Amino acid sequence: MPKIGNIIDLLRHEYGVPEVKSRRNGVESLMRVILSQNTNDRNSERAYKNLIERFDSPAEILDAERDELADVISVSGLHNIKSERIKKCLSRIKEERGKLSLDFLGEMSLEEARKWLLDLPGIGPKSAAVVLNFQFEKAAFPVDTHVFRVSKRLGLIPEESTREKAHSLMEELVPDERMYEVHINLIKHGRRICKAPTPVCSNCFLTKVCDYFQENRGPRK
Repeated sequence: MPKIGNIIDLLRHEYGVPEVKSRRNGVESLMRVILSQNTNDRNSERAYKNLIERFDSPAEILDAERDELADVISVSGLHNIKSERIKKCLSRIKEERGKLSLDFLGEMSLEEARKWLLDLPGIGPKSAAVVLNFQFEKAAFPVDTHVFRVSKRLGLIPEESTREKAHSLMEELVPDERMYEVHINLIKHGRRICKAPTPVCSNCFLTKVCDYFQENRGPRK
């Protein structure tokens, strides 16, 4: 079995198959991913809850004053930057598509949809991949801090790989239908065992397929 297949199966055995969260509309997913930038899940969820409690629709958010929006999402951190990004993204969508909807992305190819999202203010490869995979079930693989670290240690991507390059490398490795599962399970593994700066290798079930362990802690030859 190829190394990636073995790793996927071991991760599934330990962490299971993650439940796919109910699909929201694309604009809501885009706003959520902006709120999640440079913060933890707890704070981004609180910020999103505040957002939907204060505003009834993306149209109301677009019409709101930036300072008001920033105050509502302040718990997410970098609230002035994020409020500006949200408003600029909504404005671009409305201007180019005539309405506040990203449904058209579902009809595009992966690369066309990715390019469209990457042209939006503040949307990088990871944010675009989250929207495309989570919302539109496209074969985009999001690489966050945990996924990047764990993938390098396992030897799935080269040590010198950049975060941007890691997205395309993981998309080549992971079967399309397993991308969501592998993304979520690598995050779990990074949080629980393969931590920064020092992994808890003594508790790890992936040591036999891990380059980091074999090179640093495995049997000496």
